[in-house]
Amino acid sequence: MFNEKIIGKQMYSWATDLFPLCRSLTGLGTRDTLKYIQNILPELEIHSVKSGTHALDWVVPNEWIIRDAFVADESGKRLLPG
Repeated sequence: MFNEKIIGKQMYSWATDLFPLCRSLTGLGTRDTLKYIQNILPELEIHSVKSGTHALDWVVPNEWIIRDAFVADESGKRLLPG
C-alpha cells in the first residue's frame, strides 16, 4: 500500500525544485525540467527538434531566452520587481 504522506512530501519537493525554472514551450528551463524528471524516471526518452521544423500544421518556434522581466506603469516606471 502507498503511504500518501510520504508520496505527498516527495511530490511537494519536486514542485519546489521545479517551480523556479523559467519554462516556455522551448528553452533551457524546459530542457532542465525534462532532465530533472529523467533523473526520477530514467526510462524517459527526451528528443530535440530544431526551431523552424514543420510539424503537421505547426512550425517549432524559436527558443526563448529571458534575461529580464518586469511590470511597468504607463510612464515606464518599473513596479515589479521593485
